[in-house]
Amino acid sequence: MNLRGKTFFLWALSLSAAPLLAGCLTKSGAQARARQAYLAGQNAALQQQQASQFSGVTVVGPVQNPRVPWVAGLTLAQAIATANYLDSQAPGQIIITRQGESAKLDPDVLLNGVQVPLEPGDVIELQP
Repeated sequence: MNLRGKTFFLWALSLSAAPLLAGCLTKSGAQARARQAYLAGQNAALQQQQASQFSGVTVVGPVQNPRVPWVAGLTLAQAIATANYLDSQAPGQIIITRQGESAKLDPDVLLNGVQVPLEPGDVIELQP
């Protein structure tokens, strides 16, 4: 075989091997993606499980600690204080969501000393 024949042979061999190599890379890439998807799913399931095990109150709004552990007798004022409200202005409206039902509350109620009891799983939204 002359030089030209060897060059053609190597070129043809590389073309015939290219799909095999590409298949291996694609297969390994697919396996890597599948592994990443599996791990992402595991992480999401773990986070959801941890969130469902949290027996506290969640405070949504400008707060430092959005998750407040629930203790017997926890009140709305205590939860907001524990969450560490960060805004310089008092909230304009407070919404408490319990088991999918929401209730709006005027913040002045707290200033008047009314105690609003909370339950585990309550979500408190502090709006401007």
